[in-house]
Amino acid sequence: MVHLSDVSMTYKAGTHAADHLSMDIRDGEFVFLVGQSGSGKTTIIKLLTGEVRADEGEIEVNGFDLRTIKRRNLPALRRTLGVIFQDFRLISNKTVYENVAFAMHVIGASRQEIRERVPYVLKLVGLEGREKRLPQELSGGEQQRVAIARALVNSPSLIIADEPTGNLDPARSLELMLLLHKINELGTTVLVVTHEKELVNAFSKRVITLEEGRVVSDGTGGYYGHEAD
Repeated sequence: MVHLSDVSMTYKAGTHAADHLSMDIRDGEFVFLVGQSGSGKTTIIKLLTGEVRADEGEIEVNGFDLRTIKRRNLPALRRTLGVIFQDFRLISNKTVYENVAFAMHVIGASRQEIRERVPYVLKLVGLEGREKRLPQELSGGEQQRVAIARALVNSPSLIIADEPTGNLDPARSLELMLLLHKINELGTTVLVVTHEKELVNAFSKRVITLEEGRVVSDGTGGYYGHEAD
């Protein structure tokens, strides 16, 4: 579960990135977080992953209190999260299999666990037969699927997708969102951070809209023009 209550944060340059912001995301939900550039979307991701700390307010993610969490406990928090980036961030000299297995290796998974889990996740995201390919041998959509597999492989409670369709054409973007929907149906909470209005409106999901660091709407009526809960 994600819980933010009365959260405020100002960067050193004076930018008010969060202004008494409150929101809750329940386990198993699929939520879009939307807003124009500068609305606070990126800051929310950084707050949820512990990259930055709020000046005031309450933040709880998957049972971790981010007001009091020690730096040494941040890896434990981040193991409950799977983050998907717009630019994929794949390791260019590692194969598809190795990129996904690496995420398990860094948390100390055994070889047996890796051998069992990685093929399952690659099949789930539709990459069977691509295990030995290098990232540069894949299409943009396939590279993004590797990034999703890597985010999924450690069975996180929450997937955070940061502008995941930014480098994809409309058909591949829709395909990716359908995959995230499938992952959500299997029980993983999904938070998609995006500014793509058409894509959001193609799905009947909860949409939280930010503006100048505040939640200005929260409902299921689409991007800009919601019906409030």
